[in-house]
Amino acid sequence: MSGLILTLKKELKVPLDASIISPTNLAGKTMDEVKNLELWEGNKKVKINEIFHVEGENKEEDLTIKLVGDFSKARGLGFKMSGGKLVIEGNAGLRLGEKMKGGLIKVSGNAGSWVGSEMTGGIIEIEGDAGDFIGAGYRGGRRGMRGGKIIVKGDCGVEAGAWMINGIIKVYGNAGIFPGIHMKGGTIFIKGNCEGRAGAEMKDGKIVILGFLPSVLPSFDIDDIKDSVKVEEEKISGPFYLFTGDLNEDGIGKLYVSINSNPQLKFWEEFLERVI
Repeated sequence: MSGLILTLKKELKVPLDASIISPTNLAGKTMDEVKNLELWEGNKKVKINEIFHVEGENKEEDLTIKLVGDFSKARGLGFKMSGGKLVIEGNAGLRLGEKMKGGLIKVSGNAGSWVGSEMTGGIIEIEGDAGDFIGAGYRGGRRGMRGGKIIVKGDCGVEAGAWMINGIIKVYGNAGIFPGIHMKGGTIFIKGNCEGRAGAEMKDGKIVILGFLPSVLPSFDIDDIKDSVKVEEEKISGPFYLFTGDLNEDGIGKLYVSINSNPQLKFWEEFLERVI
């Protein structure tokens, strides 16, 4: 592989602020410059070559960086990256792809919470599970992801897409409670089950749930039954109940819930003017 290869020399015992490690930040630097960059390991500053074996070759643009090891304690990998590729062969920690603008991040293992927080572009692909608050805004803030795409092949935690404004989140496993809370736009697709309270206080956007959802919040109206729904360019076969809400927020968000996976929601059909 052309590009840089950074291999951990030892297991990380304390949090590592890895926000300087991105293709955007390292592109064009000499190997000596890369090795001598400083980052925080716990409460002390260390150089990259104290933590990593550094190999490969650097490029001015479209740089690929491969990280090898367990980065569960590394925070902020891919911070503000705008291009190139970051490949993590192992697990990733908190704030992966924070404020990302472009490029591609791929993780072969799991990732911590706050994946893609406040991102505006680019793609993050996680082969395993992700933690809480993927694509979300931070506590006290009101801006979640505004663009880009997050793909989780496993499960994700609570409040996926909190305060989301635009972009795509796809979860192929199960999702925790409150996906799309405070959502203002964009799309969340959950192939597996959801613990509940989907779309609470959402104002706009689209949530699609193929698996089991215990109940729909009473602040949603049922609008229709749909044979299918479109997620990006893919047509997802149903049938689906289509709900609109959150009416507590005068919301016009759309919640699609699989009929076949949720027989307990059949009573909602009584509120339809017609059933297709």
